[in-house]
Amino acid sequence: MGTGPQLARHEDEDVSTAIREILEHEGINVRANATCIGFSRRGEDILAHVDCASGHPEVSGSHVLPAVGRRPSTDDLGLTEAGVAVDKRGYIVVDDQLRTSVPGIWALGDCNGKGAFTHTAFNDSEIVVANLLDNDSRKVSDRITAYALYIDPPLGRAGLTEEEVRQSGRRALIGRRPMTKVGRAVEKGETQGFMKIVVDAQTHEILGAAILGTGGDEAIHSILDVMYAREPYTVIQRAVHIHPTVSELIPTMLGELQPLSAAAGSPNSRTEK
Repeated sequence: MGTGPQLARHEDEDVSTAIREILEHEGINVRANATCIGFSRRGEDILAHVDCASGHPEVSGSHVLPAVGRRPSTDDLGLTEAGVAVDKRGYIVVDDQLRTSVPGIWALGDCNGKGAFTHTAFNDSEIVVANLLDNDSRKVSDRITAYALYIDPPLGRAGLTEEEVRQSGRRALIGRRPMTKVGRAVEKGETQGFMKIVVDAQTHEILGAAILGTGGDEAIHSILDVMYAREPYTVIQRAVHIHPTVSELIPTMLGELQPLSAAAGSPNSRTEK
Protein backbone atom coordinates (compact mmCIF):
# COMPACT_ATOMS: atom_id res chain seq x y z
CA MET A 1 0.00 0.00 0.00
CA GLY A 2 0.97 3.61 -0.41
CA THR A 3 1.59 5.99 2.44
CA GLY A 4 0.26 9.37 3.43
CA PRO A 5 -2.94 10.94 4.69
CA GLN A 6 -6.30 9.55 3.63
CA LEU A 7 -7.77 11.27 0.56
CA ALA A 8 -11.28 9.79 0.54
CA ARG A 9 -12.26 10.21 4.17
CA HIS A 10 -15.61 8.43 3.81
CA GLU A 11 -13.94 5.28 2.48
CA ASP A 12 -11.94 2.51 4.13
CA GLU A 13 -8.22 3.15 4.40
CA ASP A 14 -7.34 0.50 1.80
CA VAL A 15 -9.76 2.06 -0.69
CA SER A 16 -8.45 5.55 -0.03
CA THR A 17 -4.84 4.38 -0.36
CA ALA A 18 -5.61 2.68 -3.67
CA ILE A 19 -7.30 5.86 -4.94
CA ARG A 20 -4.19 7.85 -4.06
CA GLU A 21 -1.97 5.33 -5.86
CA ILE A 22 -4.17 5.50 -8.97
CA LEU A 23 -3.94 9.30 -9.04
CA GLU A 24 -0.19 9.28 -8.49
CA HIS A 25 0.19 6.70 -11.25
CA GLU A 26 -1.47 9.24 -13.55
CA GLY A 27 1.22 11.77 -12.63
CA ILE A 28 -0.86 13.73 -10.12
CA ASN A 29 1.18 15.07 -7.22
CA VAL A 30 -0.79 14.81 -3.98
CA ARG A 31 -0.10 17.21 -1.11
CA ALA A 32 -2.37 16.40 1.81
CA ASN A 33 -2.91 18.00 5.23
CA ALA A 34 -2.12 21.45 3.89
CA THR A 35 -2.89 24.42 6.11
CA CYS A 36 -2.59 28.22 5.77
CA ILE A 37 -3.46 28.02 2.08
CA GLY A 38 -3.14 31.22 0.07
CA PHE A 39 -2.86 32.22 -3.58
CA SER A 40 -0.88 34.70 -5.63
CA ARG A 41 0.28 35.25 -9.22
CA ARG A 42 3.70 34.94 -10.78
CA GLY A 43 3.45 36.04 -14.39
CA GLU A 44 0.93 33.73 -16.07
CA ASP A 45 1.12 31.14 -13.27
CA ILE A 46 -0.97 30.85 -10.15
CA LEU A 47 0.90 30.03 -6.94
CA ALA A 48 -0.69 28.08 -4.12
CA HIS A 49 1.04 28.73 -0.82
CA VAL A 50 0.74 25.79 1.54
CA ASP A 51 2.09 24.76 4.90
CA CYS A 52 2.61 20.97 4.73
CA ALA A 53 4.69 18.57 6.78
CA SER A 54 6.87 18.00 3.71
CA GLY A 55 7.34 19.44 0.24
CA HIS A 56 7.93 22.93 -1.13
CA PRO A 57 5.69 25.65 0.37
CA GLU A 58 4.68 26.84 -3.11
CA VAL A 59 2.88 24.95 -5.86
CA SER A 60 2.54 26.58 -9.26
CA GLY A 61 0.06 25.91 -12.04
CA SER A 62 -2.09 27.45 -14.76
CA HIS A 63 -5.38 27.06 -12.89
CA VAL A 64 -6.63 26.48 -9.36
CA LEU A 65 -9.90 24.86 -8.32
CA PRO A 66 -10.81 25.27 -4.63
CA ALA A 67 -13.17 22.54 -3.45
CA VAL A 68 -14.19 23.62 0.03
CA GLY A 69 -17.41 21.68 0.53
CA ARG A 70 -20.99 22.77 0.04
CA ARG A 71 -23.82 24.49 1.84
CA PRO A 72 -27.49 24.57 0.86
CA SER A 73 -28.79 27.64 -0.96
CA THR A 74 -31.74 28.20 1.36
CA ASP A 75 -31.06 31.70 2.68
CA ASP A 76 -33.42 33.47 0.26
CA LEU A 77 -36.36 31.06 0.36
CA GLY A 78 -38.22 32.82 3.18
CA LEU A 79 -38.10 29.72 5.36
CA THR A 80 -38.07 31.66 8.62
CA GLU A 81 -41.18 33.61 7.62
CA ALA A 82 -42.91 30.36 6.64
CA GLY A 83 -41.88 28.68 9.88
CA VAL A 84 -39.89 25.94 8.15
CA ALA A 85 -37.13 24.68 10.44
CA VAL A 86 -33.52 24.46 9.27
CA ASP A 87 -30.47 23.05 11.02
CA LYS A 88 -27.31 24.98 11.92
CA ARG A 89 -25.84 24.40 8.44
CA GLY A 90 -28.94 25.66 6.65
CA TYR A 91 -30.38 22.29 5.61
CA ILE A 92 -34.16 22.01 5.80
CA VAL A 93 -35.16 19.63 8.58
CA VAL A 94 -37.35 16.79 7.30
CA ASP A 95 -38.79 13.56 8.65
CA ASP A 96 -38.46 10.09 7.16
CA GLN A 97 -41.03 10.94 4.47
CA LEU A 98 -39.44 14.34 3.69
CA ARG A 99 -42.11 16.44 5.43
CA THR A 100 -40.84 19.70 6.90
CA SER A 101 -41.94 21.27 10.18
CA VAL A 102 -44.84 22.95 8.35
CA PRO A 103 -47.77 20.75 7.22
CA GLY A 104 -48.12 20.67 3.44
CA ILE A 105 -44.48 21.54 2.74
CA TRP A 106 -41.93 18.91 1.70
CA ALA A 107 -38.22 19.38 0.94
CA LEU A 108 -36.52 17.41 -1.83
CA GLY A 109 -32.97 17.20 -3.14
CA ASP A 110 -29.79 18.88 -1.94
CA CYS A 111 -31.57 21.30 0.41
CA ASN A 112 -32.59 18.54 2.86
CA GLY A 113 -29.13 17.05 3.46
CA LYS A 114 -30.34 13.51 2.81
CA GLY A 115 -28.07 12.53 -0.05
CA ALA A 116 -26.75 15.30 -2.29
CA PHE A 117 -26.71 13.01 -5.33
CA THR A 118 -28.82 13.14 -8.47
CA HIS A 119 -30.09 9.62 -7.82
CA THR A 120 -31.07 10.39 -4.21
CA ALA A 121 -32.82 13.60 -5.27
CA PHE A 122 -34.85 11.64 -7.84
CA ASN A 123 -35.69 9.07 -5.17
CA ASP A 124 -36.82 11.92 -2.91
CA SER A 125 -39.43 12.81 -5.54
CA GLU A 126 -40.57 9.18 -5.70
CA ILE A 127 -40.98 9.08 -1.92
CA VAL A 128 -43.06 12.25 -1.81
CA VAL A 129 -45.26 11.27 -4.77
CA ALA A 130 -45.82 7.78 -3.32
CA ASN A 131 -46.97 9.22 0.01
CA LEU A 132 -49.05 12.04 -1.46
CA LEU A 133 -50.76 10.30 -4.35
CA ASP A 134 -50.38 6.54 -4.03
CA ASN A 135 -50.98 5.91 -0.32
CA ASP A 136 -47.63 4.12 -0.36
CA SER A 137 -45.64 4.75 2.81
CA ARG A 138 -42.15 4.97 1.32
CA LYS A 139 -39.35 6.30 3.54
CA VAL A 140 -35.84 7.72 3.23
CA SER A 141 -34.62 5.13 5.75
CA ASP A 142 -35.49 2.39 3.22
CA ARG A 143 -32.69 3.72 1.02
CA ILE A 144 -29.32 1.95 0.99
CA THR A 145 -26.30 4.21 0.66
CA ALA A 146 -24.92 3.86 -2.85
CA TYR A 147 -22.75 6.08 -5.03
CA ALA A 148 -19.84 6.16 -7.42
CA LEU A 149 -16.62 8.14 -7.31
CA TYR A 150 -15.73 8.92 -10.89
CA ILE A 151 -12.02 8.69 -10.96
CA ASP A 152 -10.51 6.37 -13.60
CA PRO A 153 -11.14 3.54 -12.88
CA PRO A 154 -14.30 4.37 -10.91
CA LEU A 155 -15.28 3.35 -7.40
CA GLY A 156 -18.72 1.80 -6.94
CA ARG A 157 -19.96 1.71 -3.35
CA ALA A 158 -23.01 0.23 -1.62
CA GLY A 159 -23.99 -0.07 2.03
CA LEU A 160 -21.58 -0.01 4.96
CA THR A 161 -17.81 0.25 4.78
CA GLU A 162 -15.61 -2.43 6.33
CA GLU A 163 -14.70 -0.02 9.12
CA GLU A 164 -18.36 0.75 9.86
CA VAL A 165 -19.07 -2.97 10.15
CA ARG A 166 -16.10 -3.42 12.49
CA GLN A 167 -17.32 -0.57 14.68
CA SER A 168 -20.80 -2.11 14.87
CA GLY A 169 -19.32 -5.11 16.68
CA ARG A 170 -21.31 -7.66 14.72
CA ARG A 171 -19.86 -10.94 13.47
CA ALA A 172 -19.12 -10.59 9.80
CA LEU A 173 -17.39 -12.19 6.83
CA ILE A 174 -15.33 -10.44 4.19
CA GLY A 175 -14.25 -11.33 0.68
CA ARG A 176 -11.65 -9.58 -1.48
CA ARG A 177 -10.40 -9.90 -5.03
CA PRO A 178 -7.78 -7.79 -6.82
CA MET A 179 -8.64 -6.57 -10.29
CA THR A 180 -5.48 -8.32 -11.50
CA LYS A 181 -7.55 -11.52 -11.08
CA VAL A 182 -10.55 -10.23 -13.03
CA GLY A 183 -10.35 -11.41 -16.63
CA ARG A 184 -12.22 -8.45 -18.11
CA ALA A 185 -9.86 -6.03 -16.40
CA VAL A 186 -6.83 -7.94 -17.67
CA GLU A 187 -8.20 -7.96 -21.22
CA LYS A 188 -8.69 -4.20 -21.10
CA GLY A 189 -5.29 -3.61 -19.54
CA GLU A 190 -6.97 -1.86 -16.60
CA THR A 191 -6.02 -3.91 -13.55
CA GLN A 192 -5.78 -1.16 -10.94
CA GLY A 193 -7.98 -1.53 -7.88
CA PHE A 194 -9.86 -4.34 -6.18
CA MET A 195 -13.29 -5.43 -5.03
CA LYS A 196 -14.42 -6.39 -1.54
CA ILE A 197 -17.67 -7.32 0.16
CA VAL A 198 -18.78 -7.63 3.80
CA VAL A 199 -21.50 -10.08 4.88
CA ASP A 200 -23.35 -10.62 8.16
CA ALA A 201 -22.07 -13.95 9.54
CA GLN A 202 -25.44 -14.89 11.05
CA THR A 203 -28.05 -13.74 8.54
CA HIS A 204 -25.74 -13.99 5.49
CA GLU A 205 -27.17 -10.68 4.26
CA ILE A 206 -24.74 -8.40 2.45
CA LEU A 207 -23.78 -5.40 4.57
CA GLY A 208 -21.68 -3.45 2.09
CA ALA A 209 -19.35 -3.62 -0.87
CA ALA A 210 -16.77 -1.60 -2.78
CA ILE A 211 -15.64 -2.18 -6.35
CA LEU A 212 -12.70 0.04 -7.28
CA GLY A 213 -11.88 -0.88 -10.84
CA THR A 214 -13.04 -0.87 -14.43
CA GLY A 215 -16.82 -1.16 -14.58
CA GLY A 216 -17.12 -0.87 -10.81
CA ASP A 217 -19.89 1.73 -11.05
CA GLU A 218 -22.03 -0.77 -12.99
CA ALA A 219 -21.03 -4.08 -11.37
CA ILE A 220 -21.95 -2.80 -7.91
CA HIS A 221 -25.63 -2.88 -8.85
CA SER A 222 -25.86 -6.67 -8.84
CA ILE A 223 -24.84 -6.50 -5.18
CA LEU A 224 -27.11 -3.54 -4.42
CA ASP A 225 -30.21 -5.27 -5.81
CA VAL A 226 -29.70 -8.32 -3.59
CA MET A 227 -29.20 -6.01 -0.60
CA TYR A 228 -32.58 -4.39 -1.31
CA ALA A 229 -34.17 -7.82 -1.59
CA ARG A 230 -32.61 -8.72 1.80
CA GLU A 231 -31.63 -12.07 0.37
CA PRO A 232 -28.50 -13.99 1.47
CA TYR A 233 -25.24 -13.58 -0.41
CA THR A 234 -25.63 -17.13 -1.75
CA VAL A 235 -28.16 -15.78 -4.27
CA ILE A 236 -25.27 -14.07 -6.08
CA GLN A 237 -22.73 -16.76 -5.26
CA ARG A 238 -24.81 -19.41 -7.03
CA ALA A 239 -25.80 -17.20 -9.97
CA VAL A 240 -24.26 -17.84 -13.38
CA HIS A 241 -22.90 -14.53 -14.64
CA ILE A 242 -21.86 -13.78 -18.21
CA HIS A 243 -18.24 -14.23 -19.23
CA PRO A 244 -16.14 -12.15 -19.64
CA THR A 245 -17.40 -9.43 -17.29
CA VAL A 246 -16.36 -7.83 -14.02
CA SER A 247 -19.59 -9.07 -12.39
CA GLU A 248 -18.74 -12.73 -13.04
CA LEU A 249 -16.01 -12.58 -10.36
CA ILE A 250 -18.40 -11.44 -7.61
CA PRO A 251 -19.65 -15.04 -7.05
CA THR A 252 -16.02 -16.19 -6.92
CA MET A 253 -15.23 -13.55 -4.29
CA LEU A 254 -18.26 -14.63 -2.27
CA GLY A 255 -17.00 -18.20 -2.34
CA GLU A 256 -13.82 -17.14 -0.54
CA LEU A 257 -15.25 -15.35 2.51
CA GLN A 258 -13.25 -15.20 5.73
CA PRO A 259 -14.14 -13.95 9.22
CA LEU A 260 -13.69 -10.19 9.26
CA SER A 261 -11.42 -10.22 12.30
CA ALA A 262 -9.01 -12.62 10.57
CA ALA A 263 -9.26 -11.22 7.05
CA ALA A 264 -5.85 -9.59 7.21
CA GLY A 265 -4.20 -12.53 8.93
CA SER A 266 -3.24 -16.02 7.91
CA PRO A 267 -4.60 -17.41 4.63
CA ASN A 268 -5.49 -20.50 6.62
CA SER A 269 -8.01 -18.61 8.73
CA ARG A 270 -11.25 -20.51 9.20
CA THR A 271 -14.12 -19.57 6.91
CA GLU A 272 -17.56 -19.22 8.50
CA LYS A 273 -20.57 -19.95 6.33
